[in-house]
Amino acid sequence: MANTILVGTQWGDEGKGKIIDVLTDEADVVVRTQGGNNAGHTVFVRGEKYILHLIPSGILRPGKLCVIGNGVVVNPLSLISEIETLEKLGVRIGRKLLISDAAHVALPFHPKLDEAREKAKGKKRIGTTKRGIGPAYADKASRVGIRMGDLVDAERFPELLRERMREARRILALYGLRPPPYRRTLDAYAEAAERLRPMVTNTVVRLHREIAKGKRFLFEGAQGTYLDIDHGTYPYVTSSNTTAGGACAGSGVPPAKIDSVVGVMKAYTTRVGEGPFPTESEEISQALHAMGREFGATTGRPRRCGWFDAVLVRQAVKINGVDRLAITNVDGLDAFDRIRVCVGYRLGNRRLDWVPSRAADLAACRPVYREFPGWKQDTSGARAWEELPAACRRYLESLAELVGARPAIVSVGPDREQTIRLD
Repeated sequence: MANTILVGTQWGDEGKGKIIDVLTDEADVVVRTQGGNNAGHTVFVRGEKYILHLIPSGILRPGKLCVIGNGVVVNPLSLISEIETLEKLGVRIGRKLLISDAAHVALPFHPKLDEAREKAKGKKRIGTTKRGIGPAYADKASRVGIRMGDLVDAERFPELLRERMREARRILALYGLRPPPYRRTLDAYAEAAERLRPMVTNTVVRLHREIAKGKRFLFEGAQGTYLDIDHGTYPYVTSSNTTAGGACAGSGVPPAKIDSVVGVMKAYTTRVGEGPFPTESEEISQALHAMGREFGATTGRPRRCGWFDAVLVRQAVKINGVDRLAITNVDGLDAFDRIRVCVGYRLGNRRLDWVPSRAADLAACRPVYREFPGWKQDTSGARAWEELPAACRRYLESLAELVGARPAIVSVGPDREQTIRLD
């Protein structure tokens, strides 16, 4: 496998965790490049369920080096909890995990700020997970953040933390809130630093050593294209660059070393939180939720569901330079008599074949649909393209043609084995 970036082409939750796990078999190094523990990747291996928030999905494969890059925001307490959970499930971490010393730290007052600001916005709330990731990235942009290299510096960290908590106390007071006590926070984070210190290093140097050895890389992002701070449905976005360009900035690996971009897309569309969603459908939402599908890995809240939006994904293919598609959740459509696909938008008296930059304009768009017959057969047992129903194959071929990239992987269930490889 060439050096590959994997991105979501919708609003996240496309099934990237599983696809990363599948592709990791052909990689040597897996790098997480942005986001924080506000994202969740779910992977099923032989019936065992693993939910990963910060650790790259490659950790579930033996012999793979996993790296949390400089573009990630790390909550040390959550990371340790995740490590301990994996170890209880029999996953050996050992020296397989490295953390960038330049990755920023999420502190206990960040979630409080996140929640307070959401509450203050009322009906204009963004719909964040309230994990404090946005405020942590805001500290980074304001050049006052604490990084992992600071956390593991036992002499410097106490004073840095004191300064940040002093400022946080003033801000939280505006909302009638107080941060956790300084001493309790210092003790918890100092204990976390002791546990994580052997993993914290200059990962840019290490990654370039691996490049020089000819190792194969897989870059793992969180969320999806339309949650990108620049290219998403602003302001209903996350606080980092979720697109392919963010993988280079968030790891220190240059674009010239990237060979391929795999775009992950569901066979329909989902979204969590607020913001415009042209193809949202009560019909498909109710059907999927009744199956026990489409509940968030991080929050457990039900996702908003809708028909596949080819306009949305086609633009994501262009932004990211996607050359291969991984189409997931195909089995979620097995019971439908008819399946709709959005092939354009109507905004007033205009027909659009692109996604408007303004959220208000996208919210005013009405989808132009093309209908496909359903296949009314269980696809979850298919292990080859020819085993899929003919109507299903035609549907998937049409999606690929509409968005402008070739299909490489088809997923018909959550387990690692429920995967059809086309390349």
